[in-house]
Amino acid sequence: MDSELSPWRTRMYAELNAPLATVVGAKTAKEFAALRLHSLGDLLRHIPRRYLSGTELTDLGSLVQGEHVAVIARVAHLQRFEGGSQAGRAPRPGRLEATLTDGQGRLAVTFFGKAHLLGWWERQLGEGVAGLFVGKVGSFRDNLQMSHPEFVMLDANGQIVGSSSQDKARMASLTRAGLVGLYPATGRLPTWTVAECARLACQSVAGAEDPWPAWVRDRAGVDELTTAFAAVHHPVSLAEAERGAQRLRFDEALATQLTMAYRRSSAAAQAATPRPRVADGLLDAFDRQLPFRLTTGQVRVSSAIFDDLARSRPMQRLLQGEVGSGKTVVALRAMLAVADSGGQAALLAPTEVLATQHYQTIRSLLGELGGGRMLGAPEVATDVVLLTGSMGATARRAALLRAASGEAGIVIGTHALLADRVQFADLGLVVIDEQHRFGVEQRAALAEKAMRRPHVLVLTATPIPRSVAMTIFGDLEVATLAEIPAGRQSVSTVVVDAVGRPAWVERAWQRVIEEVSAGRQVFIVCSRIGGGPAKADQGKGVVELAAELSAGPLAHLNVGVLHGQLPSDTKDAVMSSFAAGELDVLVATTVIEVGVDVPNATMMVVWDADKFGISQLHQLRGRIGRGSHPGVCLLITHGDAADPARQRLEAVAATTNGFELAELDLEQRREGDVLGASQSGTRSSLRLLRVLEHADIIARAREIAEECVRLDPGCTTPGFADAVRQTEMLADGDLLDSN
Repeated sequence: MDSELSPWRTRMYAELNAPLATVVGAKTAKEFAALRLHSLGDLLRHIPRRYLSGTELTDLGSLVQGEHVAVIARVAHLQRFEGGSQAGRAPRPGRLEATLTDGQGRLAVTFFGKAHLLGWWERQLGEGVAGLFVGKVGSFRDNLQMSHPEFVMLDANGQIVGSSSQDKARMASLTRAGLVGLYPATGRLPTWTVAECARLACQSVAGAEDPWPAWVRDRAGVDELTTAFAAVHHPVSLAEAERGAQRLRFDEALATQLTMAYRRSSAAAQAATPRPRVADGLLDAFDRQLPFRLTTGQVRVSSAIFDDLARSRPMQRLLQGEVGSGKTVVALRAMLAVADSGGQAALLAPTEVLATQHYQTIRSLLGELGGGRMLGAPEVATDVVLLTGSMGATARRAALLRAASGEAGIVIGTHALLADRVQFADLGLVVIDEQHRFGVEQRAALAEKAMRRPHVLVLTATPIPRSVAMTIFGDLEVATLAEIPAGRQSVSTVVVDAVGRPAWVERAWQRVIEEVSAGRQVFIVCSRIGGGPAKADQGKGVVELAAELSAGPLAHLNVGVLHGQLPSDTKDAVMSSFAAGELDVLVATTVIEVGVDVPNATMMVVWDADKFGISQLHQLRGRIGRGSHPGVCLLITHGDAADPARQRLEAVAATTNGFELAELDLEQRREGDVLGASQSGTRSSLRLLRVLEHADIIARAREIAEECVRLDPGCTTPGFADAVRQTEMLADGDLLDSN
């Protein structure tokens, strides 16, 4: 497939990717940037958040202070206050106060001005008459109000009435057949301006050929694209608007699924070196010395991986599993199978702390089998090396040499593995830990270091709903480990209300002391490092909280500090001290979120827990209860009991089922960028599609995408090629530059 498609092959894609300034002007386009709308396509997919009928009164009780809104309400009362003169000062303006009602709630509207303006506004507004009011919701004396809203009055049929004016002409574009589209807007870009610009955008793409072939549209049951744009921006009915939105959601789904399907096709066409399992080799020796029995799930998933490795096409597999389900052992067995065949395996971790932890864990599990050519090591032993960006020059050169010579069968590292100077003798397997921290491009950069396409195994401890897996990891086969190995201890979780029950916080520190007195260790996690000026809503960071605890309730304990800004050797020393039991308490940021394994750590306190997401809290909680004692996790919050963040904490406390929490987590946040290096970036590939809510659309798009690849394996269909190109440019973050 031609990866340098320039210019766009279809007029539609060329139009959709044109800068907004070409249609709405540079000044207005600059305002749209605040809404992350940069191209014509961005604007056309920026659809109203809801539609109101001109005869439907807005629920005034749903208004939120600070929002820019459009409301339809009836004028219940009008009162005019004349201005007056002041000695030595400019005359004081008068004001007109209107009280709007939806039949139950009320909203104050105020206009200030000279007498002739007050008179004009008073004539336009009439008691008992409904109107459309657009403005920002403010507050005065604890009551919601709007100052100087733009407005037009409506007749009994919801049509605009009154004398003609510029405001009436602009706001008339909001309505058609009684429907009012309410767009996400800003103070400088009110909803009627968005509507007028969308109308111009619709005119710009009128007549452009649909990018999808007719058979794709028929199979999906969707309208043509220009029809869909008109339907969402100027609907005759709510049903028409929803049908248009369905087409736009399908477009997002199909573009993503096409990209994934062509990636799968490309990978399958590549030749990989088969790595069949070798009898009586390193893997068998490792299995014989394991001090525990593999779970049924570990055996099943390993068997599937061994089958993949034995084939001549590259494995592309995602292994997801609950915290503590034993993914590392499964990955290690795959790496040993590759080493048995004479190849090498590279394990890429997102942080130095996690890379070092993997190195130490794997060396510990292998024992003498990881001793390489050391005197006394078994004949089947292999070398295991660590490569990170902070290593000294001598250690780095030694690691690079052992990787390049093939002496090291397993190479573990961070992004340093992606550097050009890192070479392998025969890279056969790439293992990516915590895939959401890396992009497809980084995975590919490591794979390019192999003579032939290597097998790829991606690990994630974040349980993934099927619809998400189809979207984010659509180019990978998914395997799941849900069974927790025998011996893992239970972890109880309690939400601590620091505002309503401050004594509970004191009790939390007493509980820490009790845990340490019993010979065990404690993690305390903060959302920020701190150490500098903090905003009022940020709370204490690691630096402040550690100092406060060390001088106060935990003064007689050994308290360590760990965060990402510490020098690498300091981080290693702190983590080693904690792992060795020399530190009682470790106050840290989320650098300990994944992979860190200290069996003696049985308690975790999360400070300002409401600042963390559900999956993150579940990951953090997975750091305890890994030894012979049960764990306890305290989620300390300063948030309001009615805040949605508090509900997240209660959900985490209610279950340890990561798959249930993953579903809830996804319901409460955007999916983020589902393709490229920025998996949670602001430039999302998905604007309208929600992978849980629209799972059926994604599944249908995947089926159609597979058929597209079967019929057009070279991706020569212009619409397909443009869709893949645009999706990949979004993933790379290059689309803005291309405009």
